[in-house]
Amino acid sequence: MRKKIRIQDIEINIESQMVAIVFYVKRILAVNANPNAESLGDEFLLQYKKLLQEHENEDIYDLLRYYRLIMEFKPALSTILKPGKEFDMCCDAVIPSFNVPLDRIRRQVKENKLPPKKKGPVMPGSSKSMDLMYHCMVCNQNFEIPAEIKEQLLNDDSDDGKKELPKHCDKEMVIKIVRIQEEVPSEEIESKEVEPEIEILSAELLMGHIDSKEAKVEYLEVLSVGIDIGSSTSHLVFSHLTLKRERSFFNMSNRFILANREIIYEGNIIFTPLIDRYTIDIEAIIKFCEEEYKKAGITTEMVDTGAVIVTGETAKKQNAAEIINRLSSEGGKFVSAVAGPNFESLLGAMGSGIVEQSRKNQRTILNVDVGGGTSNVAICSKGNVHSTSCINIGGRLLGIDEKFKIWRIDEPSAFLMKELNMNYKLGDIIPEKDVKTISREYAKALLEVMRGPATSKIAKELMMTEDLDFSIPIDDFSFSGGVAEMIYDRDISHEEYKDIGKYLADEINLLVKELGLSITEPENKIRATVIGAGAFSLSISGSTCYVDEDVALPLNNIPVLPVNVKRREFNFENIKNEINRAFKNYDMKESEDVVALYFKEFIDHTDNLLSTLAKAIESSLPHTVSQKKPIILIFSMDIAKVLGIAIRRGTSIQNNLICLDELILEAGDFIDIGAPLYSGQAYPITVKSLVFNKDKKDS
Repeated sequence: MRKKIRIQDIEINIESQMVAIVFYVKRILAVNANPNAESLGDEFLLQYKKLLQEHENEDIYDLLRYYRLIMEFKPALSTILKPGKEFDMCCDAVIPSFNVPLDRIRRQVKENKLPPKKKGPVMPGSSKSMDLMYHCMVCNQNFEIPAEIKEQLLNDDSDDGKKELPKHCDKEMVIKIVRIQEEVPSEEIESKEVEPEIEILSAELLMGHIDSKEAKVEYLEVLSVGIDIGSSTSHLVFSHLTLKRERSFFNMSNRFILANREIIYEGNIIFTPLIDRYTIDIEAIIKFCEEEYKKAGITTEMVDTGAVIVTGETAKKQNAAEIINRLSSEGGKFVSAVAGPNFESLLGAMGSGIVEQSRKNQRTILNVDVGGGTSNVAICSKGNVHSTSCINIGGRLLGIDEKFKIWRIDEPSAFLMKELNMNYKLGDIIPEKDVKTISREYAKALLEVMRGPATSKIAKELMMTEDLDFSIPIDDFSFSGGVAEMIYDRDISHEEYKDIGKYLADEINLLVKELGLSITEPENKIRATVIGAGAFSLSISGSTCYVDEDVALPLNNIPVLPVNVKRREFNFENIKNEINRAFKNYDMKESEDVVALYFKEFIDHTDNLLSTLAKAIESSLPHTVSQKKPIILIFSMDIAKVLGIAIRRGTSIQNNLICLDELILEAGDFIDIGAPLYSGQAYPITVKSLVFNKDKKDS
């Protein structure tokens, strides 16, 4: 029987394929009148080779190397081009070229027939399948040639006449090149028969791309702002967001997906202006933001989306809500007000670049954004944020000048001093050794919650949220935030900031070294949260939404009420009971509070189920319906449009209806819903938690 094709039998000329790919990239760049087509193409090739070299030890066969060539094309291309139309044109161009060898190999595997190897002439003796033999012309038998004589015959290039050859059947034999039939042991044949079939994947699947013209890919450009009013500093960034929608099996719902984020302006960093220990200087913040808009050459009318976030101790100021609402209402079309320690942790991890780093390295990294008032902690695992937490530890919690005179004592530092039997007040001179002791205790509490649940009295008191979920082992640790600048750069002086940030950074470094933790450095540190607010706070609804024309958008600070109806219990009474339970659980009253009812369970698109759901919603919201207040329904699956139509056709709900889908929400979330993008085919959503910790007072 014919021996089955193995993966090691498949041969592909990788180098020639790479030459063709680079040619296509340069050609597309030239067609698009890119003045740097040649140099960008060369840079692409350089980065491409670097990415491939990272896997050369594991890709031991041609097919694996070829698969890698396809999979690394997009990452290599992203080093010279941003995701968008030109990027997709390059992908479109190379897909057919990638598929030619794959189609050929697929046929060969199916037919179990490899073509003859074309590697030039094969010299006898150089291949195990070919050899020199003595051949008797009389009896037609082959005989082995002794190794030393064979070597002489192969290496003797003289032409001094005929070689004397041995005789057989009384006649001189001749030398013949023969093919050696390899004998395969029966047990090996048996094992080969149970080898799995070689599956030859398509280039489209390997690259994660489908022809942009055939898929009718659409692009949407959005300008976003992020504004961070922190305990120590305030700043803003502008980001350019590219949304992409392709109608293909890679995007079954045809929703817009965030394809690229590019920071186009990073503003100045100022110390957060305060009128007193309890009050933010709102007018100073407004003036600063207006100046930054002008420097960036951006007007509020140009801004499509974004977020304002008040972080750390500043969120505890008595006018925190006022400043955040002022900035969000004056910042652009849909600039959302966000706050809350867990959300800050998420934005810090995203903005630092650690989430993306964990995806690239396929590792689990715990990032700590150490700011002026809080440390926001997030476990990032293989591109996802697994768990978040927050603790009251920051460099601005104790303010000291160059002479160690205390000018600020925040509540966490007052508590810590009491635990350490220290009795300092504003205006006192504090010895440097006591500053170090306080910083050491803060650092110990921080490292405690970074490595496990808070157990000590100090750590428990300083915690603002629940402990992290450590069900996933941590590979590395990283630090972002203002204090992180001093963790990675020890030459920064505390005198510039006039707080304990430098001492806190030094103590964190000492403990990290003592514990032998593996530390990695993020791309962004002091700007991590503001970058997160500008580039990562936006969610996009599915494209099959239903929103009545009479609904006035944006809608802000809508509480999310999960309706926990199970799929197997999907009937009129259960749906109605669960909606009523949702209002009760969150102390909300139907018609008095505008809420978003969130259905996470899968709902079939059958007429009976849609009709049942529509009537149950109508029955559960009698006062809301009669008073024509907004009815907001959110779904995790693609169902919003058909349900909206079913509600209009089968119930008395005829206006103020919003049905959005493909959003992942949690209990305790709030959402802002912006005006529609792209002619009403998508809606910008900010998912957040609104928590202003005004219950605690400064000392």
